[in-house]
Amino acid sequence: MSDGDAHPRRPAGAPSAIDVFDTTLRDGAQFEGISLTVDDKLRVAEQLDRLGVRWIEGGYPQANPRDAEFFQRAPSELSLETAELVAFGSTRRPAGKVDDDTTLRALVDAGVGTACIVGKSWDFHVTQALGTTLDEGVAMVGDSVAFLRGEGLRVFFDAEHFFDGYRTNPEFALRVLEAAAMGGAECVVLCDTNGGALPHEVQAATADVVAHLDVQVGIHTQNDGGCAVANSVAAVLGGATHLQGTVNGYGERTGNANLMTAIPDLELKLGITCLPEGRIERLTSVSRHVAELVNLPPHPADPYVGSSAFAHKGGLHTSGLGKAGGATYEHIDPAVVGNHTRVLVSDLGGRAGMAMKAAELGVELDGAAAAALTDELKRREALGFVYEAADASLELLMREAGGWRQDLFSLEGYRVTTYHRHATRGGTPIDDDDEAMVDTEASVKVWVGDERLVAIGEGNGPVNALDHALRTALNGRYPALARIHLIDFRVRVLDSSSTTGAVVRVLVDSTDGEHTWTTIGVDSNIIEASWQALVDSIVYGLVHAGA
Repeated sequence: MSDGDAHPRRPAGAPSAIDVFDTTLRDGAQFEGISLTVDDKLRVAEQLDRLGVRWIEGGYPQANPRDAEFFQRAPSELSLETAELVAFGSTRRPAGKVDDDTTLRALVDAGVGTACIVGKSWDFHVTQALGTTLDEGVAMVGDSVAFLRGEGLRVFFDAEHFFDGYRTNPEFALRVLEAAAMGGAECVVLCDTNGGALPHEVQAATADVVAHLDVQVGIHTQNDGGCAVANSVAAVLGGATHLQGTVNGYGERTGNANLMTAIPDLELKLGITCLPEGRIERLTSVSRHVAELVNLPPHPADPYVGSSAFAHKGGLHTSGLGKAGGATYEHIDPAVVGNHTRVLVSDLGGRAGMAMKAAELGVELDGAAAAALTDELKRREALGFVYEAADASLELLMREAGGWRQDLFSLEGYRVTTYHRHATRGGTPIDDDDEAMVDTEASVKVWVGDERLVAIGEGNGPVNALDHALRTALNGRYPALARIHLIDFRVRVLDSSSTTGAVVRVLVDSTDGEHTWTTIGVDSNIIEASWQALVDSIVYGLVHAGA
């Protein structure tokens, strides 16, 4: 691809645009803790298409029933606008024949127009792992690509362990790439399979391959050395125009190149187009949506898309933000990638940070109220409250500092009883599945206006029981309460030296089905800390529902 319009930070010879090849559904699925159903894979593919990637690697059709089912359902259940599905496989076996190779046949039968096959480009792997000759290693690649091309498929070739092979035997590594190109591969992908290469090596080797071959060159990197994104950028600067990676860097071991970082690095910093116009602003929402689909928490410190990527805590930083906007301490405008600036109100922040945070949350706070709240937050943080992790509780405090009072309900008192019973007969435990049982019951007394309400709730533990009791007491008075649910509950001991008498911090995540918020409670009594966070979560949800 041509250089196109000049960009002030793009080196001469670097491409003006690249194709993004996402491999979340295959490589990403190998990340520890991820287990995707077919429905999950279909929903992830929808998000990738929404982002605007060029290729989606759907998996290896012969690997397991789920991947086979994915390719069967995809044509009728996916309406892709920008992306095309790719089936993944490998070359024929040593001394095998392509026309009876089950792996290659599975690619042909997958029902897609493009296949990506992996083959070995490191002489050590060919002679030791495969136990065959280098000539046969080259033939395996050439024969397999030519067979798939003959069946009407477009073919990409992943050169496994390329940088290790190029370092030890560059002649053989290039012979493998030549065989793929001569067989009809339209893109040869240089893979840093063990993640040990460094950027300067990757850029130099990629430039050599680009100069040597007349086909598209791609890059696929792992993050074992912490350089996956840097290596990807280096390869593109070396002339690669095809970038493989995964959403949020999911992948085997330490992961793959994180497309959520590599894409904006290339597009925003170097002017190298990666996505269709207007799609990069979807980066943050896609990152978080996929994190939900794979059931892993988003990493707050991820560049560009993390919740902390544009979060500012120190008084000097927040003061600078107030005077000159984000340009003072932010390397890009967060809105460009769909993120936003956050001011973390803490004992390091002052009035300027407080005022900015209030504006961010949509709360009116004058100077006197901001000053008073700043002092109050410092007192609370000394007790263990951390409001940078609990914006919902912070917003309620800001509303109160501005004169608002919560009048949805007021607490008279609550009681929690936990009864542990052990089934025995004559002092001897009974050997059955219901041997030990714990019953938890909570009662709450609250006032709604002049009406006193008393309710009892049972639950799986004290927090669940309190939640049920409070909801029972408020039943019918606030319809929006039915949409508010707790989704996570976290406890941290703040002073472990105090053992069982230590102060604990409780964080509660809640949702109304559309938005998620976090509240906080701190006390030496874990039930009281939980009650604080629970009440804040319900009040916040009701306030934003217009109660």
